[in-house]
Amino acid sequence: MGAITKEAVLTQLRHVMDPEFRLNIVDLGLIYEVAISPSSDVTVQMTVTTPGCPIIPQFLQQAHDHIAKIEGVGKVQVQLTFNPLWTPAKMSAEARAALGLK
Repeated sequence: MGAITKEAVLTQLRHVMDPEFRLNIVDLGLIYEVAISPSSDVTVQMTVTTPGCPIIPQFLQQAHDHIAKIEGVGKVQVQLTFNPLWTPAKMSAEARAALGLK
């Protein structure tokens, strides 16, 4: 079993889809930080597209559950933040293109 990597965490988080945009939370730019401790505990700081998002609890739970699937991962913590607020500029080029944005 190897060390847990940020890319492995992001790969798992790409399975969490925003039902409104039909894009994953990584490409939407909702993941602000991924921290991995020496004991393989993972802490993710994420946001949502709007503070009034009605499915915040589901996003957080889905993110947690997908990270927990990584072999060898320790404790998983998903933290919600609104600092800074999300803007479409945080989206990947592919996500912007999929939504017809420049």
